[in-house]
Order: sequence, then structure tokens, then C-alpha cells
Amino acid sequence: EHSGTQSKASKKQSTVYRGLGRCVFLLSILLLSSCSVTKSVRKKTPPQTPSNTVKPKEVTKVTPTPLPPQPVKKSLTTAEKVNLYLVKFGAVAQAEMKTYKIPASITLAQGLLESGFGEGRLAVEGNNNFGIKCHKDWNGERIYHDDDEEGECFRVYQDAATSYRDHSLFLSERQRYAFLFELKEKDYKAWAKGLKKAGYATDPKYPDKLIRLIERFELDRFDGKEEVVVELSPAPQPQDGTANVYYVQKIDLASCH
Repeated sequence: EHSGTQSKASKKQSTVYRGLGRCVFLLSILLLSSCSVTKSVRKKTPPQTPSNTVKPKEVTKVTPTPLPPQPVKKSLTTAEKVNLYLVKFGAVAQAEMKTYKIPASITLAQGLLESGFGEGRLAVEGNNNFGIKCHKDWNGERIYHDDDEEGECFRVYQDAATSYRDHSLFLSERQRYAFLFELKEKDYKAWAKGLKKAGYATDPKYPDKLIRLIERFELDRFDGKEEVVVELSPAPQPQDGTANVYYVQKIDLASCH
């Protein structure tokens, strides 16, 4: 009986061992399968290369926005230059006429011609509107410019108005111009010819050039007692946005050069 009991007990024990072995086997299979799933899901991180390495942020240089093309003011015509000159010096010439009895028309015509309508080198750099040379009695500043001869000495003035005053003194204080003041004040033709006769200019056409300027621009209107006011006349505004330009109409100065 005891041996039978032992036999039954050993059978139960072996059954338990077999059950445990199956459980261990099943657990092993489950663990292996879970590891394989994890390996299949996990992604391999590629090694970093220079192409995918994060670079430090660069400082961006700001380039100024280019402006649209600016309107270019057209070159002034000769008539426009003359008009601007008269606006500047018309009243000055009339004031000199009242004091020194020199026709304003002659003064303006000489100023226009000698200064190149206010744009010549002597006028721009030396405020010399009448091409007056140094001579022996000049103690002021000087500028050298090619004229009848190379590198001649010309007077330099503090401003253009001083040049006008010196022009009046130059004519009124020199004996060779004395006969001009015996002429009628409004006889600009006689004055023009007298200036050439007295030696103011060497150009044989000097009187004709002065007379043409006076007549084409009606400079003799400045010879009256009343002050002449010259206004800038605006040109029609172009559609391309260019700047306003002032002009005098119906004037041809080609024959005055």
C-alpha cells in the first residue's frame, strides 16, 4: 500500500514538472517574440554627417532697397539761362544805372556775354561777370585764365554784386571811357560801339553781339526809371515726373555767339 501511494505521488510530481516545463517553454517563446517585435519597431538612428549636422544661424546682411531711377533735370536752353540771369541781376543793373548812369541794358548784355550766361569759369570761381582783368591797380584776389594770351590775370570778387559795382567804377573812373557818359543814357547802340572803340574788348564783333542780346531779350526795358520785375515762367509739366524747368519763349540766341 505504501509503495502504491508513493507511485501515485511520483506520478503527480512528474505531471507537475511537465506542466512547469511547458510554462517555461511558453514563456521563453513569448520573450523571444517580444524582443523580435521590439527590434523590428526600433529605428536605427543614422550617424550624423556634415550634410545633416545643424549649423549655427548665420547673420543676414541687410541690403538697402534700391531707389527707383530719379528724374534727371534736363539741360537748360540758352533762353532759360538768360532768363535766370535776368532774375538774379536785373535789379542790380538798374541800381547801378541810377548811380553811375550806365545803361542797364548794356551792363546786362556785357554780363551775359562776358560770363557765358553766368556759367563761365571766371563767373563761377571768381564771381567775375565782366571779364575785368587785374591791371596794375588791383590788390585783391586773382584768378588766371586763358584769354587773348595764356594765363592772364583776372579779378576775383567776394560776390557777383561786387563785380557789378566794380564794373561801374571801372567805366566811370577811367578817362578812356569818359566820352561814353556824354551819350544818351538809352542809346545802347552808341554805348555798344563806344565800348569797342575805347578798347574794352578786342573782338571786332563785340558791339554787334551786345546789340543782338539787347534786342532779342528786350534788355532795353531795364533802361527805364521803373524797376523791371522778371518772373520765372514754369514750363508745362512733363508726364514722366521730371523736375520743373523755367524758360523764356520765342527767343533764338544762335546768332549771338
